[in-house]
Amino acid sequence: MPSRINRAIELLQQDQAIYYAGHHTGHVLTYEQGKADAHIWSDYINIGMEHGAFDLGGLAEYLRGLVDGGPTASGHRTPAVIVEAPVNGTDADNVRFNAWQFRQLLGRGVHGIVLCQAESAAAVQAFVAACRYPHHLAGLDPHMPSPEARMRGETRPDPEPGRLSIGTRGRGSEATASKIWGVSEAEYMTRCDPYPLNPAGELLLGVKLESPEGVARCEEILAVPGIGFAELGPGDLGLSLGYLAPPRPYPPIMQQARARIFAACRHNHVPFLEAATPETVTAQIDEGVRVIAGHNEENARIGRAHQRRTMPVG
Repeated sequence: MPSRINRAIELLQQDQAIYYAGHHTGHVLTYEQGKADAHIWSDYINIGMEHGAFDLGGLAEYLRGLVDGGPTASGHRTPAVIVEAPVNGTDADNVRFNAWQFRQLLGRGVHGIVLCQAESAAAVQAFVAACRYPHHLAGLDPHMPSPEARMRGETRPDPEPGRLSIGTRGRGSEATASKIWGVSEAEYMTRCDPYPLNPAGELLLGVKLESPEGVARCEEILAVPGIGFAELGPGDLGLSLGYLAPPRPYPPIMQQARARIFAACRHNHVPFLEAATPETVTAQIDEGVRVIAGHNEENARIGRAHQRRTMPVG
């Protein structure tokens, strides 16, 4: 029997690499496709809404299909579903103004969200806060005023580096999201909190560092509590450097960016996401990559055998 709702988190706890299916655009979001994907080979399903359609109705039907088509062979109610949100994490104000996107996605019952183009720690702090209920207190800046103090008119300061502000997600969508997770509304509100900040949390939040600004600030960005994985975005970073297609192999400047982000991930115990091929996946796992990108079942077959994974697939 599974120990968690989120299969991806359960595997990361075991230091197993996880593998996702899904593209940045064009994922079919229907009830029938959800039923068909309920036994997919991947550990989580990536829904690309950064460039694909922001189809909340389709997402709700897709998740309902996953539930009705399940459970998975591993005993989980559904594979984990993580959505790339359209908002860019360039600055805190931009994230706060677009926090409605996170509320809507979480309200459908997804298991995680990716913030694309993360460029500052303040933006990532705002992202994590927007995905949390205010009763969760782990990681908060100790200088945050109490609810009683706020009722007296004290304002919430920006959190210190390495700390968080008070969660801003409100009550209202737990009735829909809890049905997808298969728990009561009260249990959902307890368990929908970022892992590993909350060891019992079932929400996996990721950040994509895909601009020169994101690379320059990667150490402070990846020190923000609540981040469950991070990646270098070679397509957009390469574009900013003048490459119309992601260069392979990386030129020296992109190799340096990868090394810097990977080192910051290791320092902060944040799993690193990277694309692999069947020829490279075992070396990347041995190097420490723990989230394998790309719609490639062969990668997963080779990587799982390499790590002697025992959890059933599909």
